[in-house]
Amino acid sequence: MNRILTNARVVLPGEILRGTVVVENGRITAVDSGNTAIPGAQDLDGDYLLPGFVELHTDNLEKELEPRPGVFWPDPVASVLAHDAQMAGAGITTVLDAVSLGEYHDGPKRSRIMDLSVKAIRKARTMGVLKADHRLHLRCEYSDPRVLEMLAPHVDDEALLLVSLMDHTPGQRQFTDPAQYRKFFAKHSWNDEEFEAVSRRLQAIREDCAGPNRAAIVALCRERNIPLASHDDTTGEHVAMARAEQVAISEFPTTLHAATEARKAGIAIVMGAPNVVRGGSHSGNVAAAELAEAGLLDILSSDYVPGSLLSGVFVLHRALGLPLSEAVSKVSRNPARAVGLDDRGAIAPGLRGDLLRVRVVQDVPAVIETWCAGNGPAASDITRNAA
Repeated sequence: MNRILTNARVVLPGEILRGTVVVENGRITAVDSGNTAIPGAQDLDGDYLLPGFVELHTDNLEKELEPRPGVFWPDPVASVLAHDAQMAGAGITTVLDAVSLGEYHDGPKRSRIMDLSVKAIRKARTMGVLKADHRLHLRCEYSDPRVLEMLAPHVDDEALLLVSLMDHTPGQRQFTDPAQYRKFFAKHSWNDEEFEAVSRRLQAIREDCAGPNRAAIVALCRERNIPLASHDDTTGEHVAMARAEQVAISEFPTTLHAATEARKAGIAIVMGAPNVVRGGSHSGNVAAAELAEAGLLDILSSDYVPGSLLSGVFVLHRALGLPLSEAVSKVSRNPARAVGLDDRGAIAPGLRGDLLRVRVVQDVPAVIETWCAGNGPAASDITRNAA
């Protein structure tokens, strides 16, 4: 479908242009200054035109699969479609659905969510009804002794664009202080004795398998040129390990020191947009705004709140003084490049027509329309998930 969008404030790399964008057969063919009177052109009334957002890590699908604790929706594909609608509504046109491979201490539920997620995403991708381009991000809990058998069936999936290395054992990384682990999983209402038993069990399991599992996951991904992310880097040693493993992304570093070391190592730094919008980490880690002010923030992820990407962009722009084009790049061009998607992430001729129209109403930015490969949300063939 061809589309001409005019009278827009077009957010380009490094500048904002008042002008017109032309999309033909799913690709941007022209970006021009000034308006056009060509019949059929859509007047955007001076609204912003941004490149479609690229989301590297969203847990949002889990909320659709399990809308209440222990209650699973009977049709997982319907859950994917509901999740997809939220993504498009938030301006996200490329989604790496983050699926956890590892149990923590939740018993079989985590495996069930993994299985439901991957199968439903695969089926939905073949149906031609998705509003956004959905890919996979497999989050590997390498302290789980079964993580390799969980990864093996999916590591050659063409939709897999990112694998992250996680260790949520009490005493490690984000949970260096085991009390933070207990607080995070407060729903279990452990007494002191029960929590000590849980900690000892998980730490013993980790001691047996974490090192070999991590090395095996890294080897599998290197063989396939799958980008790797290191999750919750906390110390310089964590970053040094990631650098030796040729990790491309540091996801949610918990300290300023870890982020500083990641920058020195040339590793892209991802932080949560909810952290930006809320003014700090919900778990007591370093604030994303602090990293942004230090020049240590490359990419924003919506994590658990899809709408936080757009809000986060404008917080970075207004509160921290980042040029809007630079703030937008943290949710478009930068994440796209980090996972090798060189065909999107900016408004430029030859790239995919992934775009969103944003209007600021009473200081609140709102997504008015989203186009994926030039198609609007009402189209039945919105995306075929082709690069």
